Amino acid sequence: MILHALEHAFLDTIRMVPFLLAAFLALEALEHYSNNYMNRILGKVGKAGPVVGALFGCVPQCGFSVAAANLYSGGVITLGTLLAVFLSTSDEAVLILLGNPGSGGVIAQLLIGKVLIGILFGYLTDLILRKKKEEKHIEDLCRSCGCSGHGGILKPALRHTLRLTVYILVFTLVLNLLLEWIGTDTLTAALGRDTWFQPLLTALLGLIPNCASSILITELYLAGGLSFASAMAGLCAGAGVGLAVLFKTNHPVKENVAILALLYVISAAVGVILEIFL
Repeated sequence: MILHALEHAFLDTIRMVPFLLAAFLALEALEHYSNNYMNRILGKVGKAGPVVGALFGCVPQCGFSVAAANLYSGGVITLGTLLAVFLSTSDEAVLILLGNPGSGGVIAQLLIGKVLIGILFGYLTDLILRKKKEEKHIEDLCRSCGCSGHGGILKPALRHTLRLTVYILVFTLVLNLLLEWIGTDTLTAALGRDTWFQPLLTALLGLIPNCASSILITELYLAGGLSFASAMAGLCAGAGVGLAVLFKTNHPVKENVAILALLYVISAAVGVILEIFL
């Protein structure tokens, strides 16, 4: 069991490395070379952030949620953009559905639904919280590592990437062991069947910051154990390892807890509404 969990943890983590490195290179470049012109460009892009974030998020892997968590921690993107990425992140769900004949309609509904949900709540979040915005700075990521101002952009980016990769590997390994110990049968029974509160429980399952949660939700849906509304709730809440990275890189912790709660409330509400009207 341990070797199996370690193998999956390693494979899940290694796929994140290019996204982590790209995000940290971008952050370091902005820290070293930003100027008024670049800030104006970022400001214009920021207005379209939820749209861009939702579209990137629906690509079937969670690397973009990892990058988005880093960019939010560095003050490059807004909370609305971060939520848009998290809500639309598809992870392995789309790939599993692609392996099942006749699932084209479900894939289209899932992707379009998650993108629209991400865009809608991304803009609503930015609109509601714009007056309460707390300024973040890229330098905040370097407070505890002593890498700011030295070694150009490559060395600090590599240092950040290495540290976060180790963190993700250990975190994913522990989570995989826990999931294997609990067992999928136990989780299936706990979620219930054909109940109005199933989306509430599935959204909680989706918050597990690991690709395994989206795989489990998708397989349960295909097996008839989950309704489409519940699957949508769980997959909207499932931001992959992005949530774990957010708690690692962003401060204060209470802000991360608030973001986690907001992600859950939105996902659960969407699931309940779909359960009632579908």
